[in-house]
Amino acid sequence: MLKDRSEAGRVLAARVIGSISDQDPLVLALPRGGVPVGFEVARVLRAELDIFLVRKLGAPGHEELAIGAVASGGIRILNTALIKDLHLSQEIIEQITTREHRELKRREVLYRAGSAAIPIRGRTIILTDDGLATGASMKAASKAVRAEGPHRLIVAVPVASRQTCDELRGDVDEVICAETPEPFMSVGSWYDDFRQTTDEDVKMLLEKAAREVP
Repeated sequence: MLKDRSEAGRVLAARVIGSISDQDPLVLALPRGGVPVGFEVARVLRAELDIFLVRKLGAPGHEELAIGAVASGGIRILNTALIKDLHLSQEIIEQITTREHRELKRREVLYRAGSAAIPIRGRTIILTDDGLATGASMKAASKAVRAEGPHRLIVAVPVASRQTCDELRGDVDEVICAETPEPFMSVGSWYDDFRQTTDEDVKMLLEKAAREVP
């Protein structure tokens, strides 16, 4: 069990640091829950921290069940097998996509407060979240980040489904899953404190990271 996301970030950082020989890595955290984790990783690596926005497309009535995800840059990933099993129409999928794109843009404005995103091209990127269940959000994020031309792309999470970690290995240069308990159940099952990270928490941690960057 992990105490909270901050402890999870420190546990993860100890695993990540051995994979980083690059002198200028960039940690990209998926808001909101990935930001406290990414903050601790960036602090240990003495790296810059930024966010990478992605929104899960939740199944109607079962929003925690991801039928896909959207990410910055107009990227959309769909779980076509699950969509077929749930008998979801194209109209419903487009409605969900539109809603989540709207929320993605709202968060972009709120978190960045007019600041530009830190450039990705040519850098070693550590893409992180508080955990992976289906991995839909991380798959969308990794595809979008890859399109920006990083030198190397690493996905790093404190806890995840073993199957999801294995599925991601073909999309990125390295996958670091600190813990892969079985049966997995859900990300929150492996945290003592899994309270929701707020918008204010995200803004505060980004501001603090910017002050601490060497």
